[in-house]
This record gives sequence, structure tokens and C-alpha cells, in this order.
Amino acid sequence: MRRYLRVVVLCLACGFCSLLYAFSQLAVSLEEGAGGVGGKPQAAAASWLGGDGRGAGRWVGSAGPAAHHGRRDRYGVKMQPIERVHLAVVACGERLEETVTMLKSALIFSIKPLQFHIFAEDQLHDSFKGILDSWSFLQTFNYSLYPITFPSENAAEWKKLFKPCASQRLFLPLILKEVDSLLYVDTDILFLRPVDDIWSLLKKFNSTQIAAMAPEHEEPRIGWYNRFARHPYYGKTGVNSGVMLMNMTRMRRKYFKNDMTTVRLRWGDILMPLLKKYKLNITWGDQDLLNIIFFHNPESLFVFPCQWNYRPDHCIYGSNCQEAEEEGIFILHGNRGVYHDDKQPAFRAIYEALRNCSFEDDNIHSLLKPLELELQKTVHTYCGKIYKIFIKQLTKSIQDRYDRPPKER
Repeated sequence: MRRYLRVVVLCLACGFCSLLYAFSQLAVSLEEGAGGVGGKPQAAAASWLGGDGRGAGRWVGSAGPAAHHGRRDRYGVKMQPIERVHLAVVACGERLEETVTMLKSALIFSIKPLQFHIFAEDQLHDSFKGILDSWSFLQTFNYSLYPITFPSENAAEWKKLFKPCASQRLFLPLILKEVDSLLYVDTDILFLRPVDDIWSLLKKFNSTQIAAMAPEHEEPRIGWYNRFARHPYYGKTGVNSGVMLMNMTRMRRKYFKNDMTTVRLRWGDILMPLLKKYKLNITWGDQDLLNIIFFHNPESLFVFPCQWNYRPDHCIYGSNCQEAEEEGIFILHGNRGVYHDDKQPAFRAIYEALRNCSFEDDNIHSLLKPLELELQKTVHTYCGKIYKIFIKQLTKSIQDRYDRPPKER
């Protein structure tokens, strides 16, 4: 008799657990129905944006698995969401082609699906949408387009700080409230290895670090900050914000030390006071403000090597990025407009090769030989003399991504 009672009790317990599971799944499905992907972005508006939603993306596009969250298999069991790399860029003025080339370089080599967050002037939105939608066959990315948005107070001043719209990056943690981590890059960036690799540096952050950047200079004798800056800056030569990896959850939570008050301030509260105090002393706009913040909070910054943000300064006076000499350039940063003039033809050659290539495997693989021939024509310049570091990692990335059988990629 006792044996039968135990069986009955066990059956009742199993039935009760099944009911709990069914109710939990129902709750999940209701949440997804209320806040799913659909035609609206997953970005929350910052507090200054008011009710008109100016901080939310106006268009969301998708291609392939990156667009599907909380999918279920044929048995109705919820599948784990696919991990995505979040990449942000700000484009204003004549930066459409440059930005599209950067996005293409990210897609060519990346392994995980990508989520693009593109902040652009309104007149650029249709062009971005047309180009990105034409890439939908790749099935490896989705994207959100956002308007350029600044706090109503001093909005015009923020917009014209250094370069048009560049300071938008300062407000990304406040606009993209539902994004945990983000890689911000300037429009003149080219990825020569998978974005996944710099994204993996997030795992190397210690408990106090919230962001990662490369030094502004490797050689103090040609450094700008240590010779000319009229404000505090990080480390010996400052940092360059053209490639900035962020744990934005930590950024939003942190209270920052500063030289304006004894009270520590949150990210959203420190930016405007910094601008008011230093606007007559800063030259490089938002990058200078970031240097000031991390001068007072050095424990919060992870510094990655120069090969992750390789600029003309690393070779125009002679090679001074040892890591790039050893392993090649990982991310190329064509500041000073070098993609569009003849001052640094090695940089321009890389840009034009990636701009002109298509996504077909054969086309990508075949760009190496013509590119090397073009680079050999640049040996009359300091950067051209070391042209092999420009294609060392690029060659490896193409071999790793396109020379292996599909099942091994």
C-alpha cells in the first residue's frame, strides 16, 4: 500500500512541476510578444530625448541568424540566443563610402553575427539602408539606424566639437541602454582580422575596467599630449579613441572621480561639466574629454597594443609599433584623411582594395596579389618601406576564413 502511495505522490509532484514549467514558458512568450524584434530597435531613449523618441533607431534591418532572438526548435523548446558582436559608428557629412567600407571589412572576416548601430545624419539613412539591405544574402548581420542626437542643452556645441557629430560616441552608453557591451570605431577604420578577436578582449578586463583603447603615441618624442596638451590626459602619451571597446553596463553604474567636485559623478552627469570647464583648452574634442576622465580614473581603463589601432603616426617618422612589426596590423586607422590623398599611399592601397572587393570567396582571396603589387610601389615612403606588416595579418585572416573547407570555418 505504501508503495502505491509513493507512486501517487511522485506522479502528483511531476504534474505540479510540469504545470510550473508551462506557466513559465507562457510568461516568456508573452514578454517576447510585447518586446520582440519586429520593426523597432532594441535601444532605449536617453533621458534628454523626451517623448519624441529621437534616440531610438528609425530603421532596423536584419540578415540571417543575427536577427532571430529567442527562437524555438520544432519541439517548441526555446533555443539559446545567438551571441552577437555589437559595433557602433557615427557618420556625418561625406563619410558614407568610408563607413560602408569599414562595415564591409568587418563582415568579410568576422565569425559571430554582427549587430551594427549606425548613427548618421538624416540624409544618409536611405543610402545606408539601400546598401545594407543589398547585403542581406550574407545572413550574418543586422543593423539599426539612428539619428544624431545630443542633449538639448548645448546641442549645437556638442555637434561641432572637433569633427561633425564625433562627440556622439560619448552618449552611446546613455542611448543604447539595453546594450551591455559595444565596440565603437571611427568611420576610417578597417578590420584586417575578425572583429571577434578584439571583442574577446572584454574577457580580459579586470573588475574595475570599463573600457579599452590604444595609446595615442608609442614614441613620446613625437607625442602630442605630452608636448602640447593644456588639460589632464591618460598615461604618458594619452589614448586614442578611434577604436574604443566598452562594457557599457559598468560605465552606466560607475561613479567617476573628477576635478570639478569632491562628489563622484555618473557618466551622464560628468560630460556637460567637463565640457564647460575644458572647452577652451581641448583640441581633439571628445577624445580629450575621455583622456581627462581616465586620467582621474586610470584603474578603469584597459590599454591594448598599437596594432589594434594602427595609424600613420606609427610609421610616417619611422616604424614605432613593435607589436605590428611582429604580428602585423590588426586594425588600420586611416586618420589624417590618408585614404583619400597621396600622402600615405600604403594606407590608401589597403582602403581601395577592400572598398573595391565583393563578398565572393574568390574575389576576396584574389585581392592579395594585386594589393601587394600596389604596396610595393609605396616603398619611397616610410610606411611603404614596411608594407609587409600591412598584409601580414590580412593574408592570415583570408587564409583562415576562406582557405579552409566550409565545415572547418
